[in-house]
Amino acid sequence: MSKTTADSPAETPADSPRADSSADDQDLGAAGSQLSTAPVETAMPGSFGGNRRPGLTGWLAWTGREALGWARWFWRQLTSMRVALMLLFLLSLGAVPGSLIPQSGTDALKVSEFQDAHKTLGPIYQKLGLFHVYGSAWFGAIYVLLFVSLIGCIIPRTWQFVGQLRGRPPGAPKRLNRLPAYATWRTAAEPEQVREVALSALKKRRFRAHIAGDAVAAEKGYLRETGNLLFHLALIVMLIAFAWGQLFKSEGDKLIVEGDGFSNTLTQYDDFKSGNLFSDDDLVPFSFNLKNFIGTYERTGPNRGTPSTFQADISYSIGAYGKSEKHTIKVNEPLEIGDSKVYLVSHGYAPVVTVRDGKGNVVFHQAVPMLPIDSNVTSQGAIKVLDGYKNAQGVAEQLGFAALFVPTYAKGSGTMFSQYPGLDYPVLNVTGYHGDLGVNSGIPQNVYQLETKNLKQFKDSKGKILKAQLLPGETMKLPNGAGSITFDKQIKEWAGFQVVQQPGTTWALAGALTAILGLAGSLFIQRRRVWVRATRGADGVTVVEMAGLGRSESAKLPEELGDLAGILYDRVPGASDAPEAEPDAVSDSDTATAEGAEN
Repeated sequence: MSKTTADSPAETPADSPRADSSADDQDLGAAGSQLSTAPVETAMPGSFGGNRRPGLTGWLAWTGREALGWARWFWRQLTSMRVALMLLFLLSLGAVPGSLIPQSGTDALKVSEFQDAHKTLGPIYQKLGLFHVYGSAWFGAIYVLLFVSLIGCIIPRTWQFVGQLRGRPPGAPKRLNRLPAYATWRTAAEPEQVREVALSALKKRRFRAHIAGDAVAAEKGYLRETGNLLFHLALIVMLIAFAWGQLFKSEGDKLIVEGDGFSNTLTQYDDFKSGNLFSDDDLVPFSFNLKNFIGTYERTGPNRGTPSTFQADISYSIGAYGKSEKHTIKVNEPLEIGDSKVYLVSHGYAPVVTVRDGKGNVVFHQAVPMLPIDSNVTSQGAIKVLDGYKNAQGVAEQLGFAALFVPTYAKGSGTMFSQYPGLDYPVLNVTGYHGDLGVNSGIPQNVYQLETKNLKQFKDSKGKILKAQLLPGETMKLPNGAGSITFDKQIKEWAGFQVVQQPGTTWALAGALTAILGLAGSLFIQRRRVWVRATRGADGVTVVEMAGLGRSESAKLPEELGDLAGILYDRVPGASDAPEAEPDAVSDSDTATAEGAEN
Protein backbone atom coordinates (compact mmCIF):
# COMPACT_ATOMS: atom_id res chain seq x y z
CA MET A 1 0.00 0.00 0.00
CA SER A 2 1.29 3.43 -0.86
CA LYS A 3 0.53 6.62 0.91
CA THR A 4 0.91 10.28 -0.04
CA THR A 5 2.81 12.72 2.16
CA ALA A 6 3.71 16.39 1.87
CA ASP A 7 7.25 15.47 0.93
CA SER A 8 6.15 12.88 -1.66
CA PRO A 9 3.23 14.19 -3.68
CA ALA A 10 1.02 11.69 -5.45
CA GLU A 11 1.75 11.32 -9.11
CA THR A 12 -0.87 12.39 -11.61
CA PRO A 13 -1.46 10.00 -14.50
CA ALA A 14 -0.05 11.38 -17.71
CA ASP A 15 -3.30 10.72 -19.61
CA SER A 16 -5.64 12.32 -17.05
CA PRO A 17 -7.59 15.50 -17.91
CA ARG A 18 -5.83 17.31 -15.10
CA ALA A 19 -2.42 16.53 -16.59
CA ASP A 20 -3.56 17.65 -20.03
CA SER A 21 -4.87 20.92 -18.65
CA SER A 22 -1.65 21.55 -16.75
CA ALA A 23 0.46 20.82 -19.81
CA ASP A 24 -1.69 23.12 -21.96
CA ASP A 25 -1.39 25.92 -19.44
CA GLN A 26 2.39 25.57 -19.41
CA ASP A 27 2.40 25.47 -23.21
CA LEU A 28 0.35 28.67 -23.47
CA GLY A 29 2.52 30.31 -20.83
CA ALA A 30 5.63 29.61 -22.89
CA ALA A 31 3.92 31.03 -25.98
CA GLY A 32 3.10 34.26 -24.19
CA SER A 33 6.39 34.62 -22.35
CA GLN A 34 8.54 37.70 -22.81
CA LEU A 35 5.80 39.75 -24.46
CA SER A 36 6.88 42.39 -21.96
CA THR A 37 10.06 43.23 -20.10
CA ALA A 38 8.15 44.26 -16.96
CA PRO A 39 9.63 42.58 -13.84
CA VAL A 40 7.63 39.87 -12.13
CA GLU A 41 5.85 41.13 -9.03
CA THR A 42 6.90 39.37 -5.84
CA ALA A 43 4.72 39.07 -2.77
CA MET A 44 6.01 40.18 0.59
CA PRO A 45 7.43 37.09 2.30
CA GLY A 46 7.25 36.20 5.93
CA SER A 47 10.94 35.39 6.38
CA PHE A 48 13.99 35.04 4.17
CA GLY A 49 16.20 33.35 6.74
CA GLY A 50 14.54 29.95 6.65
CA ASN A 51 15.28 27.51 9.44
CA ARG A 52 17.70 28.80 12.03
CA ARG A 53 20.31 26.45 13.40
CA PRO A 54 21.17 26.60 17.08
CA GLY A 55 24.11 28.51 18.35
CA LEU A 56 25.80 31.81 17.45
CA THR A 57 26.89 30.60 14.01
CA GLY A 58 23.33 29.62 13.12
CA TRP A 59 22.00 32.96 14.31
CA LEU A 60 24.58 34.90 12.29
CA ALA A 61 23.87 32.87 9.15
CA TRP A 62 20.10 33.32 9.60
CA THR A 63 20.52 37.07 10.21
CA GLY A 64 22.66 37.42 7.07
CA ARG A 65 20.11 35.57 4.93
CA GLU A 66 17.31 37.65 6.43
CA ALA A 67 19.06 40.98 5.84
CA LEU A 68 20.08 40.04 2.30
CA GLY A 69 16.57 38.83 1.49
CA TRP A 70 14.90 41.96 2.77
CA ALA A 71 17.42 44.11 0.89
CA ARG A 72 16.64 42.29 -2.33
CA TRP A 73 12.90 42.55 -1.71
CA PHE A 74 13.16 46.28 -1.01
CA TRP A 75 15.24 46.79 -4.17
CA ARG A 76 12.65 44.93 -6.27
CA GLN A 77 9.88 47.09 -4.82
CA LEU A 78 11.84 50.30 -5.37
CA THR A 79 12.57 49.44 -8.99
CA SER A 80 9.01 48.35 -9.76
CA MET A 81 6.84 50.43 -12.08
CA ARG A 82 4.22 50.89 -9.38
CA VAL A 83 6.67 52.55 -6.98
CA ALA A 84 8.16 54.66 -9.78
CA LEU A 85 4.71 56.02 -10.63
CA MET A 86 4.03 56.68 -6.94
CA LEU A 87 7.30 58.61 -6.61
CA LEU A 88 6.55 60.57 -9.79
CA PHE A 89 3.15 61.49 -8.36
CA LEU A 90 4.75 62.51 -5.04
CA LEU A 91 7.29 64.65 -6.89
CA SER A 92 4.50 66.44 -8.78
CA LEU A 93 2.52 66.83 -5.57
CA GLY A 94 5.58 68.14 -3.73
CA ALA A 95 6.13 70.82 -6.38
CA VAL A 96 2.66 72.32 -5.74
CA PRO A 97 3.72 74.27 -2.60
CA GLY A 98 6.58 75.76 -4.61
CA SER A 99 3.99 77.40 -6.87
CA LEU A 100 1.54 78.51 -4.18
CA ILE A 101 3.86 79.57 -1.33
CA PRO A 102 6.50 82.34 -1.70
CA GLN A 103 9.99 80.91 -2.12
CA SER A 104 13.05 82.40 -0.47
CA GLY A 105 15.18 81.73 -3.53
CA THR A 106 12.81 83.70 -5.75
CA ASP A 107 11.47 86.53 -3.58
CA ALA A 108 12.77 86.72 -0.01
CA LEU A 109 10.72 89.89 0.61
CA LYS A 110 7.44 88.08 -0.03
CA VAL A 111 8.53 85.27 2.29
CA SER A 112 9.16 87.82 5.04
CA GLU A 113 5.80 89.47 4.43
CA PHE A 114 4.06 86.08 4.54
CA GLN A 115 5.70 85.20 7.85
CA ASP A 116 4.71 88.57 9.32
CA ALA A 117 1.10 88.12 8.18
CA HIS A 118 0.79 84.48 9.30
CA LYS A 119 2.26 84.08 12.76
CA THR A 120 1.03 80.49 13.12
CA LEU A 121 1.59 79.07 9.64
CA GLY A 122 4.91 80.84 9.11
CA PRO A 123 6.95 78.80 11.65
CA ILE A 124 5.25 75.56 10.54
CA TYR A 125 6.04 76.22 6.89
CA GLN A 126 9.61 77.09 7.83
CA LYS A 127 10.12 73.80 9.68
CA LEU A 128 8.60 71.83 6.80
CA GLY A 129 10.84 73.59 4.30
CA LEU A 130 7.91 74.95 2.31
CA PHE A 131 9.65 78.32 1.78
CA HIS A 132 12.45 76.54 -0.09
CA VAL A 133 10.69 73.48 -1.50
CA TYR A 134 13.16 72.57 -4.24
CA GLY A 135 16.08 72.69 -1.83
CA SER A 136 14.38 70.87 1.04
CA ALA A 137 15.51 67.47 2.30
CA TRP A 138 12.17 65.76 1.68
CA PHE A 139 11.93 66.97 -1.92
CA GLY A 140 15.52 65.90 -2.55
CA ALA A 141 14.79 62.46 -1.07
CA ILE A 142 11.82 61.95 -3.41
CA TYR A 143 13.93 63.16 -6.31
CA VAL A 144 16.82 60.79 -5.58
CA LEU A 145 14.52 57.81 -4.94
CA LEU A 146 12.72 58.42 -8.23
CA PHE A 147 16.04 58.69 -10.02
CA VAL A 148 17.30 55.41 -8.52
CA SER A 149 13.96 53.71 -9.16
CA LEU A 150 13.98 54.63 -12.85
CA ILE A 151 17.59 53.54 -13.33
CA GLY A 152 17.03 50.27 -11.47
CA CYS A 153 13.94 49.68 -13.60
CA ILE A 154 15.31 50.55 -17.03
CA ILE A 155 18.68 48.77 -16.93
CA PRO A 156 17.42 45.17 -16.43
CA ARG A 157 14.48 45.78 -18.78
CA THR A 158 16.81 47.08 -21.48
CA TRP A 159 19.12 44.11 -21.07
CA GLN A 160 16.18 41.71 -21.22
CA PHE A 161 14.77 43.47 -24.31
CA VAL A 162 18.14 43.22 -26.07
CA GLY A 163 18.07 39.51 -25.36
CA GLN A 164 14.59 39.27 -26.88
CA LEU A 165 15.75 41.08 -30.01
CA ARG A 166 18.63 38.66 -30.39
CA GLY A 167 16.35 35.66 -29.88
CA ARG A 168 13.51 34.22 -31.95
CA PRO A 169 9.76 34.05 -31.35
CA PRO A 170 8.79 30.89 -29.39
CA GLY A 171 7.31 27.89 -31.12
CA ALA A 172 3.59 27.32 -31.53
CA PRO A 173 1.53 25.86 -28.67
CA LYS A 174 0.06 22.38 -29.15
CA ARG A 175 -3.55 23.64 -29.11
CA LEU A 176 -3.77 26.86 -31.12
CA ASN A 177 -7.55 26.96 -30.76
CA ARG A 178 -7.16 28.03 -27.13
CA LEU A 179 -5.60 31.35 -28.11
CA PRO A 180 -7.73 34.55 -28.26
CA ALA A 181 -7.62 34.78 -32.09
CA TYR A 182 -7.85 31.60 -34.14
CA ALA A 183 -8.58 30.55 -37.74
CA THR A 184 -8.43 27.24 -39.59
CA TRP A 185 -8.92 26.01 -43.15
CA ARG A 186 -7.93 23.13 -45.41
CA THR A 187 -5.94 23.00 -48.62
CA ALA A 188 -4.67 20.50 -51.15
CA ALA A 189 -1.17 22.05 -51.02
CA GLU A 190 1.67 20.38 -49.20
CA PRO A 191 2.36 21.54 -45.60
CA GLU A 192 5.85 22.65 -46.62
CA GLN A 193 4.41 24.88 -49.33
CA VAL A 194 2.00 26.46 -46.86
CA ARG A 195 4.76 27.16 -44.38
CA GLU A 196 7.00 28.73 -47.05
CA VAL A 197 4.18 30.99 -48.27
CA ALA A 198 3.30 31.92 -44.69
CA LEU A 199 6.95 32.74 -43.88
CA SER A 200 7.24 35.00 -46.94
CA ALA A 201 3.92 36.75 -46.29
CA LEU A 202 4.69 37.42 -42.63
CA LYS A 203 8.11 38.83 -43.41
CA LYS A 204 6.61 41.17 -46.00
CA ARG A 205 4.31 42.51 -43.27
CA ARG A 206 7.44 43.22 -41.15
CA PHE A 207 7.02 40.26 -38.80
CA ARG A 208 10.12 38.58 -37.41
CA ALA A 209 9.37 35.05 -38.50
CA HIS A 210 11.01 31.63 -38.70
CA ILE A 211 9.92 28.02 -39.15
CA ALA A 212 9.79 26.10 -35.88
CA GLY A 213 8.83 22.47 -36.36
CA ASP A 214 5.49 22.14 -38.17
CA ALA A 215 4.60 25.84 -37.76
CA VAL A 216 5.80 29.33 -38.58
CA ALA A 217 6.34 31.53 -35.50
CA ALA A 218 6.23 35.30 -36.01
CA GLU A 219 6.28 38.35 -33.81
CA LYS A 220 5.71 42.06 -34.37
CA GLY A 221 5.37 45.27 -32.36
CA TYR A 222 8.79 45.53 -30.73
CA LEU A 223 8.52 49.31 -31.00
CA ARG A 224 6.01 49.18 -28.15
CA GLU A 225 8.67 48.07 -25.72
CA THR A 226 11.18 50.40 -27.37
CA GLY A 227 8.80 53.29 -26.75
CA ASN A 228 8.34 52.19 -23.16
CA LEU A 229 12.08 52.12 -22.58
CA LEU A 230 12.53 55.46 -24.36
CA PHE A 231 9.91 56.99 -22.11
CA HIS A 232 11.73 55.89 -18.97
CA LEU A 233 15.09 56.90 -20.38
CA ALA A 234 13.66 60.34 -21.27
CA LEU A 235 12.43 60.75 -17.69
CA ILE A 236 15.97 60.10 -16.44
CA VAL A 237 17.36 62.65 -18.90
CA MET A 238 14.77 65.21 -17.76
CA LEU A 239 15.62 64.60 -14.10
CA ILE A 240 19.34 65.02 -14.79
CA ALA A 241 18.74 68.15 -16.87
CA PHE A 242 16.51 69.65 -14.17
CA ALA A 243 19.06 68.94 -11.42
CA TRP A 244 21.93 70.25 -13.56
CA GLY A 245 20.00 73.42 -14.34
CA GLN A 246 19.14 74.05 -10.69
CA LEU A 247 22.71 73.50 -9.49
CA PHE A 248 24.46 75.60 -12.13
CA LYS A 249 21.83 78.22 -12.92
CA SER A 250 22.18 81.98 -12.42
CA GLU A 251 19.66 84.78 -12.63
CA GLY A 252 20.42 88.48 -12.30
CA ASP A 253 18.48 91.74 -12.72
CA LYS A 254 19.83 95.04 -13.92
CA LEU A 255 18.17 98.45 -14.43
CA ILE A 256 19.86 100.49 -17.17
CA VAL A 257 19.12 104.08 -18.15
CA GLU A 258 19.37 105.12 -21.80
CA GLY A 259 23.01 105.82 -22.59
CA ASP A 260 24.38 103.59 -19.83
CA GLY A 261 25.91 100.15 -20.18
CA PHE A 262 26.33 96.81 -18.45
CA SER A 263 29.12 94.25 -18.15
CA ASN A 264 28.30 90.68 -17.15
CA THR A 265 30.08 90.59 -13.80
CA LEU A 266 28.64 90.06 -10.33
CA THR A 267 29.33 93.62 -9.20
CA GLN A 268 27.21 95.02 -12.03
CA TYR A 269 23.96 93.33 -11.01
CA ASP A 270 21.25 94.95 -8.88
CA ASP A 271 20.10 91.52 -7.74
CA PHE A 272 21.69 88.12 -8.35
CA LYS A 273 20.75 84.52 -7.49
CA SER A 274 22.54 81.33 -8.45
CA GLY A 275 22.65 77.58 -7.89
CA ASN A 276 24.80 75.86 -5.28
CA LEU A 277 27.51 74.80 -7.74
CA PHE A 278 27.61 78.00 -9.77
CA SER A 279 30.87 79.97 -9.74
CA ASP A 280 31.89 83.40 -11.05
CA ASP A 281 33.89 81.77 -13.83
CA ASP A 282 30.67 80.34 -15.29
CA LEU A 283 29.43 83.81 -16.30
CA VAL A 284 29.46 84.36 -20.06
CA PRO A 285 31.77 87.33 -20.84
CA PHE A 286 29.78 90.01 -22.67
CA SER A 287 28.67 93.63 -22.30
CA PHE A 288 26.07 95.90 -23.88
CA ASN A 289 24.89 99.52 -23.93
CA LEU A 290 21.28 100.67 -23.98
CA LYS A 291 21.07 103.09 -26.89
CA ASN A 292 17.35 103.73 -26.96
CA PHE A 293 14.12 102.43 -25.49
CA ILE A 294 10.89 102.64 -27.47
CA GLY A 295 7.56 102.26 -25.77
CA THR A 296 4.24 103.17 -27.39
CA TYR A 297 0.75 102.60 -26.01
CA GLU A 298 -2.80 102.29 -27.30
CA ARG A 299 -4.59 105.63 -27.26
CA THR A 300 -8.24 104.63 -27.44
CA GLY A 301 -10.58 101.73 -26.90
CA PRO A 302 -10.77 99.16 -24.14
CA ASN A 303 -7.01 98.52 -24.45
CA ARG A 304 -6.07 102.13 -23.82
CA GLY A 305 -2.68 102.28 -22.15
CA THR A 306 -1.68 98.76 -23.27
CA PRO A 307 1.86 98.65 -24.74
CA SER A 308 1.90 98.26 -28.52
CA THR A 309 5.68 98.66 -28.89
CA PHE A 310 8.08 97.57 -26.19
CA GLN A 311 11.68 97.21 -27.31
CA ALA A 312 15.23 98.15 -26.39
CA ASP A 313 17.87 98.98 -28.99
CA ILE A 314 21.32 97.94 -27.76
CA SER A 315 24.85 97.41 -28.98
CA TYR A 316 26.69 94.44 -27.51
CA SER A 317 30.06 92.74 -27.73
CA ILE A 318 31.35 89.35 -26.62
CA GLY A 319 34.57 89.14 -24.67
CA ALA A 320 37.02 91.91 -23.91
CA TYR A 321 37.85 92.66 -27.53
CA GLY A 322 34.70 91.52 -29.31
CA LYS A 323 33.25 93.41 -32.23
CA SER A 324 30.28 95.62 -31.34
CA GLU A 325 26.98 94.54 -32.89
CA LYS A 326 23.52 96.09 -32.85
CA HIS A 327 20.47 94.22 -31.64
CA THR A 328 16.86 94.88 -30.62
CA ILE A 329 15.47 93.09 -27.57
CA LYS A 330 11.70 92.68 -27.39
CA VAL A 331 9.34 91.00 -24.96
CA ASN A 332 9.78 87.22 -25.28
CA GLU A 333 12.54 87.81 -27.84
CA PRO A 334 15.72 87.76 -25.74
CA LEU A 335 19.29 88.28 -26.79
CA GLU A 336 21.10 84.90 -26.69
CA ILE A 337 24.83 84.91 -26.04
CA GLY A 338 26.28 81.49 -25.38
CA ASP A 339 24.34 79.93 -22.50
CA SER A 340 22.99 83.33 -21.40
CA LYS A 341 19.70 84.94 -22.39
CA VAL A 342 19.04 88.64 -21.85
CA TYR A 343 15.31 89.34 -21.37
CA LEU A 344 13.54 92.70 -21.39
CA VAL A 345 11.32 92.58 -18.30
CA SER A 346 10.41 96.14 -17.22
CA HIS A 347 10.43 99.81 -18.14
CA GLY A 348 10.15 103.22 -16.51
CA TYR A 349 11.20 106.85 -16.67
CA ALA A 350 14.32 108.61 -15.40
CA PRO A 351 13.78 112.40 -15.26
CA VAL A 352 16.99 114.40 -15.47
CA VAL A 353 17.47 116.58 -12.37
CA THR A 354 19.99 119.35 -11.60
CA VAL A 355 20.75 120.42 -8.02
CA ARG A 356 22.75 123.57 -7.24
CA ASP A 357 24.09 124.92 -3.97
CA GLY A 358 23.54 128.44 -2.67
CA LYS A 359 26.36 129.79 -4.87
CA GLY A 360 24.84 128.32 -8.01
CA ASN A 361 27.39 125.52 -8.36
CA VAL A 362 26.04 122.29 -9.82
CA VAL A 363 26.44 119.54 -7.25
CA PHE A 364 24.18 116.96 -8.90
CA HIS A 365 23.14 116.45 -12.51
CA GLN A 366 21.92 113.09 -13.74
CA ALA A 367 18.92 111.00 -14.71
CA VAL A 368 17.15 109.52 -11.69
CA PRO A 369 15.29 106.22 -12.30
CA MET A 370 11.78 106.10 -10.85
CA LEU A 371 10.02 102.82 -10.06
CA PRO A 372 6.44 102.40 -11.38
CA ILE A 373 3.71 101.76 -8.82
CA ASP A 374 0.77 101.28 -11.21
CA SER A 375 0.00 100.34 -14.80
CA ASN A 376 0.02 103.99 -15.92
CA VAL A 377 3.65 104.30 -14.75
CA THR A 378 3.02 106.55 -11.78
CA SER A 379 6.52 106.33 -10.31
CA GLN A 380 8.37 107.08 -7.12
CA GLY A 381 12.04 107.41 -6.28
CA ALA A 382 14.67 109.31 -4.36
CA ILE A 383 17.19 111.96 -5.37
CA LYS A 384 20.31 111.74 -3.20
CA VAL A 385 23.10 114.33 -3.23
CA LEU A 386 25.91 112.58 -1.39
CA ASP A 387 29.00 114.74 -1.90
CA GLY A 388 30.00 118.27 -2.87
CA TYR A 389 27.16 120.21 -1.25
CA LYS A 390 27.60 122.90 1.43
CA ASN A 391 24.79 124.89 3.01
CA ALA A 392 24.63 128.67 3.29
CA GLN A 393 26.92 128.56 6.37
CA GLY A 394 29.55 126.58 4.43
CA VAL A 395 28.91 123.35 6.36
CA ALA A 396 29.01 120.13 4.31
CA GLU A 397 25.65 118.39 4.25
CA GLN A 398 23.78 115.84 2.23
CA LEU A 399 20.56 116.53 0.40
CA GLY A 400 17.68 114.19 -0.27
CA PHE A 401 14.47 114.63 -2.22
CA ALA A 402 11.49 112.30 -2.07
CA ALA A 403 10.17 112.31 -5.63
CA LEU A 404 6.93 111.26 -7.32
CA PHE A 405 6.74 111.33 -11.10
CA VAL A 406 3.70 111.07 -13.38
CA PRO A 407 4.09 110.92 -17.17
CA THR A 408 0.55 112.22 -17.77
CA TYR A 409 -0.76 114.51 -15.04
CA ALA A 410 -4.51 115.08 -14.77
CA LYS A 411 -4.97 118.86 -14.68
CA GLY A 412 -7.21 120.10 -11.93
CA SER A 413 -7.38 116.72 -10.17
CA GLY A 414 -4.90 117.66 -7.48
CA THR A 415 -3.68 114.05 -7.27
CA MET A 416 -0.30 112.76 -8.35
CA PHE A 417 -1.51 109.77 -10.32
CA SER A 418 -0.85 109.25 -13.98
CA GLN A 419 -3.75 109.02 -16.43
CA TYR A 420 -1.72 107.47 -19.26
CA PRO A 421 1.69 105.72 -19.46
CA GLY A 422 2.98 107.96 -22.25
CA LEU A 423 4.79 111.31 -21.73
CA ASP A 424 1.80 113.57 -22.46
CA TYR A 425 2.02 115.92 -19.47
CA PRO A 426 4.96 114.98 -17.19
CA VAL A 427 5.07 116.40 -13.67
CA LEU A 428 7.68 115.85 -10.93
CA ASN A 429 6.69 116.30 -7.30
CA VAL A 430 9.63 116.79 -4.89
CA THR A 431 9.97 117.23 -1.14
CA GLY A 432 13.41 118.35 0.14
CA TYR A 433 15.49 117.16 3.12
CA HIS A 434 18.97 117.97 4.42
CA GLY A 435 21.29 116.35 6.92
CA ASP A 436 22.77 112.84 6.98
CA LEU A 437 21.42 110.32 4.49
CA GLY A 438 23.01 107.46 6.43
CA VAL A 439 24.85 106.01 3.45
CA ASN A 440 28.15 105.96 5.37
CA SER A 441 26.80 103.88 8.27
CA GLY A 442 27.59 100.57 6.56
CA ILE A 443 23.93 99.52 6.57
CA PRO A 444 22.58 98.73 3.07
CA GLN A 445 19.92 101.11 1.76
CA ASN A 446 17.34 101.01 -0.96
CA VAL A 447 18.50 103.47 -3.63
CA TYR A 448 14.90 104.19 -4.57
CA GLN A 449 13.80 105.14 -1.05
CA LEU A 450 14.87 107.97 1.25
CA GLU A 451 15.93 107.20 4.82
CA THR A 452 14.66 110.26 6.77
CA LYS A 453 15.77 109.23 10.27
CA ASN A 454 18.67 111.71 10.41
CA LEU A 455 17.24 114.26 7.99
CA LYS A 456 15.35 117.51 8.44
CA GLN A 457 12.73 118.77 6.02
CA PHE A 458 13.07 122.10 4.32
CA LYS A 459 10.31 124.53 5.32
CA ASP A 460 9.17 127.75 3.71
CA SER A 461 8.86 131.17 5.33
CA LYS A 462 5.46 130.18 6.79
CA GLY A 463 6.84 127.08 8.46
CA LYS A 464 5.17 124.70 6.08
CA ILE A 465 6.90 121.71 4.52
CA LEU A 466 8.60 122.74 1.32
CA LYS A 467 7.41 120.78 -1.70
CA ALA A 468 6.53 121.57 -5.29
CA GLN A 469 5.10 120.14 -8.46
CA LEU A 470 7.52 120.89 -11.28
CA LEU A 471 7.00 120.87 -15.00
CA PRO A 472 9.97 120.24 -17.28
CA GLY A 473 12.29 123.24 -17.07
CA GLU A 474 10.91 124.54 -13.73
CA THR A 475 12.98 125.06 -10.56
CA MET A 476 12.20 124.91 -6.84
CA LYS A 477 14.25 127.27 -4.68
CA LEU A 478 15.44 125.98 -1.33
CA PRO A 479 14.92 128.37 1.64
CA ASN A 480 17.61 130.55 3.24
CA GLY A 481 19.90 130.39 0.21
CA ALA A 482 20.33 126.61 0.46
CA GLY A 483 20.27 126.20 -3.32
CA SER A 484 17.75 124.86 -5.82
CA ILE A 485 16.53 121.78 -7.71
CA THR A 486 15.56 121.90 -11.39
CA PHE A 487 13.47 119.44 -13.35
CA ASP A 488 15.28 119.50 -16.70
CA LYS A 489 13.40 119.26 -19.95
CA GLN A 490 15.12 116.01 -20.84
CA ILE A 491 13.40 112.84 -19.62
CA LYS A 492 15.21 109.60 -20.23
CA GLU A 493 13.76 106.11 -20.09
CA TRP A 494 15.18 103.05 -18.43
CA ALA A 495 14.77 99.34 -19.13
CA GLY A 496 14.99 96.43 -16.73
CA PHE A 497 16.87 93.39 -18.01
CA GLN A 498 17.08 89.88 -16.63
CA VAL A 499 20.14 87.82 -17.52
CA VAL A 500 19.39 84.12 -17.19
CA GLN A 501 21.92 81.33 -17.50
CA GLN A 502 20.41 77.89 -17.03
CA PRO A 503 22.22 74.94 -18.61
CA GLY A 504 20.38 71.74 -19.38
CA THR A 505 17.31 73.34 -21.01
CA THR A 506 18.12 71.78 -24.39
CA TRP A 507 18.45 68.35 -22.78
CA ALA A 508 15.21 68.88 -20.87
CA LEU A 509 13.40 69.76 -24.10
CA ALA A 510 14.88 66.77 -25.90
CA GLY A 511 13.87 64.54 -22.99
CA ALA A 512 10.31 65.88 -23.02
CA LEU A 513 9.92 65.31 -26.75
CA THR A 514 11.41 61.82 -26.48
CA ALA A 515 9.09 61.02 -23.57
CA ILE A 516 6.06 62.02 -25.66
CA LEU A 517 7.21 59.88 -28.60
CA GLY A 518 7.99 56.93 -26.34
CA LEU A 519 4.65 57.18 -24.54
CA ALA A 520 2.80 57.35 -27.85
CA GLY A 521 4.61 54.24 -29.05
CA SER A 522 3.90 52.30 -25.86
CA LEU A 523 0.20 53.25 -26.00
CA PHE A 524 -0.62 52.84 -29.68
CA ILE A 525 1.63 49.97 -30.81
CA GLN A 526 0.56 46.46 -29.88
CA ARG A 527 3.07 43.71 -29.50
CA ARG A 528 1.67 40.41 -30.81
CA ARG A 529 2.63 36.94 -31.99
CA VAL A 530 1.21 34.87 -34.82
CA TRP A 531 1.61 31.15 -35.52
CA VAL A 532 0.75 29.32 -38.71
CA ARG A 533 0.69 25.52 -38.44
CA ALA A 534 0.30 23.28 -41.48
CA THR A 535 -0.11 19.53 -40.92
CA ARG A 536 -1.51 16.68 -42.98
CA GLY A 537 -4.85 15.41 -41.70
CA ALA A 538 -6.07 11.83 -41.46
CA ASP A 539 -7.76 12.14 -44.86
CA GLY A 540 -4.56 13.33 -46.51
CA VAL A 541 -5.68 16.99 -46.80
CA THR A 542 -3.46 19.67 -45.27
CA VAL A 543 -5.01 21.43 -42.27
CA VAL A 544 -3.88 25.02 -41.76
CA GLU A 545 -4.28 26.56 -38.31
CA MET A 546 -3.54 30.19 -37.53
CA ALA A 547 -3.60 31.84 -34.12
CA GLY A 548 -2.59 35.16 -32.61
CA LEU A 549 -1.68 36.31 -29.12
CA GLY A 550 -1.15 39.90 -27.98
CA ARG A 551 0.17 41.48 -24.82
CA SER A 552 -3.32 42.83 -24.22
CA GLU A 553 -6.68 42.02 -25.75
CA SER A 554 -7.51 44.12 -28.77
CA ALA A 555 -10.06 43.93 -31.58
CA LYS A 556 -7.29 44.62 -34.08
CA LEU A 557 -5.59 41.27 -33.50
CA PRO A 558 -8.49 39.13 -34.86
CA GLU A 559 -8.82 41.55 -37.78
CA GLU A 560 -5.13 41.26 -38.57
CA LEU A 561 -5.29 37.47 -38.28
CA GLY A 562 -8.26 37.42 -40.64
CA ASP A 563 -6.35 39.53 -43.17
CA LEU A 564 -3.36 37.19 -42.95
CA ALA A 565 -5.63 34.17 -43.40
CA GLY A 566 -7.12 35.71 -46.52
CA ILE A 567 -3.66 36.48 -47.93
CA LEU A 568 -2.43 32.92 -47.33
CA TYR A 569 -5.61 31.44 -48.73
CA ASP A 570 -5.13 33.40 -51.96
CA ARG A 571 -1.42 32.64 -52.28
CA VAL A 572 -1.30 28.95 -51.33
CA PRO A 573 -1.50 26.86 -54.54
CA GLY A 574 -4.48 24.51 -54.69
CA ALA A 575 -6.30 26.03 -51.73
CA SER A 576 -9.49 26.50 -53.72
CA ASP A 577 -9.50 22.80 -54.72
CA ALA A 578 -9.64 21.51 -51.15
CA PRO A 579 -12.93 20.88 -49.34
CA GLU A 580 -13.86 23.36 -46.59
CA ALA A 581 -11.13 25.68 -47.81
CA GLU A 582 -12.76 28.93 -46.77
CA PRO A 583 -10.97 30.16 -43.60
CA ASP A 584 -12.98 30.69 -40.39
CA ALA A 585 -11.63 33.18 -37.86
CA VAL A 586 -12.79 33.33 -34.27
CA SER A 587 -11.64 35.20 -31.19
CA ASP A 588 -12.25 36.49 -27.70
CA SER A 589 -14.05 33.47 -26.19
CA ASP A 590 -13.41 29.78 -25.68
CA THR A 591 -16.83 28.90 -27.06
CA ALA A 592 -16.24 30.73 -30.30
CA THR A 593 -12.79 29.19 -30.56
CA ALA A 594 -14.19 25.70 -30.14
CA GLU A 595 -16.83 26.34 -32.77
CA GLY A 596 -14.16 27.63 -35.15
CA ALA A 597 -12.07 24.54 -34.51
CA GLU A 598 -15.01 22.29 -35.39
CA ASN A 599 -15.50 24.15 -38.66
